[in-house]
Amino acid sequence: MEVAVIGGGPAGLMAAEVMSRAGVSVHVFDAMPSVGRKFLLAGKGGMNLTHAEPLPAFVSRYGRQATRVQAWLQAFGPQAVRDWANGLGIDTFVGSSQRVFPSDMKAAPLLRAWLHRLRHPAPGGAPVQLHMRHRWLGWTPEGALRLGTPQGERTVQARATVLALGGASWARLGSDGAWFPWLQAAGVPVAPLQPSNCGFDVVGGWTPFFAERHAGQPFKSVAIRVRDDAGQVLFHRKGEFVATATGVEGSLVYAASSLLREQIQDHGQARFELDLLPDRTPEQVLAQVAHPRGSRSVSSHLKSRLGLDGIKMAIVNELLDKASLHDPARLAGALKALPVTLAQARPIDEAISTAGGVRLDGLDEHLMVSACPGLFCAGEMLDWEAPTGGYLLTACLASGVVAGQGVLAYLATELTPSQLPPSTDRSSV
Repeated sequence: MEVAVIGGGPAGLMAAEVMSRAGVSVHVFDAMPSVGRKFLLAGKGGMNLTHAEPLPAFVSRYGRQATRVQAWLQAFGPQAVRDWANGLGIDTFVGSSQRVFPSDMKAAPLLRAWLHRLRHPAPGGAPVQLHMRHRWLGWTPEGALRLGTPQGERTVQARATVLALGGASWARLGSDGAWFPWLQAAGVPVAPLQPSNCGFDVVGGWTPFFAERHAGQPFKSVAIRVRDDAGQVLFHRKGEFVATATGVEGSLVYAASSLLREQIQDHGQARFELDLLPDRTPEQVLAQVAHPRGSRSVSSHLKSRLGLDGIKMAIVNELLDKASLHDPARLAGALKALPVTLAQARPIDEAISTAGGVRLDGLDEHLMVSACPGLFCAGEMLDWEAPTGGYLLTACLASGVVAGQGVLAYLATELTPSQLPPSTDRSSV
């Protein structure tokens, strides 16, 4: 066959669409009974397609890989995502948070329309052929793709291959990271897979009293701040997150997860400062805390003067000692910067996404593996990460476009197909 795409998520399907429109025969192989399973799961709470903030701010969300991802977004950026959805008959709107959603908030209609267009392209296009329950098993000694199917193993030889296998989160949906050792054995540069957009356990765990009463409850209208070793603020944002039985998770924590994970790697633990009253200045908080409370308890006083109650008051009691609770200056400072110390990230299969994977310095600008002509990689299996909010999906789709365009350029110049580098010991792959 001309092109094999391994993985039927957003990146793989987008690469297939780019090539299909150009009239190239594409076969998509996926281990699951149907494609786009994580895509559908992401749409359960409202399908967040992309984000409408200005492009420079959008690009900055990709952290250390922002420059490289920016090149993908030039090929297929946030507005292109909206135009693409509209071309499938799906209108979009910008929510109050600047996140972009389909008008019906659902993922399934978008995926159905997309699959219909892949199977029935416009004149001049080639229908994409989907092969379900085909799990990639690496390469044969001769360099053909090995695929496990319900009928047994089969091999496929393609002029070019796009790997879009996802990371290692949500293994039950197909992204299990099983590809990692096969690429490593083939000489493809890879970085260890790690959880991203993940929860964390607090040092020592919560007390049973706090965990039993407050696990699952949200901290709303709070802010968190992460500092470096020198005390410089690296992250400061308002939002919300959730207490778990062992720690914290949720959108605000996810947004800082890469910084927190790196601090744990460097120091064995991480810390963020929790601002329970982000709409009040430190001076305003101190004035209310220092107001005479008479015979009232500290909890009653803070509820009366600052509206502090529920889980917010509970975590103050959880993390502060008695002396701090009765010292107005220390208590006021803690309400604006309560230190929460984290021991470890939650397991990778609980994470929304992963960091690590195929290193970008091992790929050319078309996402072809430099050591393996004809082998392209796209999507979350690449070594980049981003917070939730449409950034993950946009970059996955954009990388699929870049890989698809790269395959077209490769096929136009390719003379002798080669899926593995000549120096590879094929018997070990």
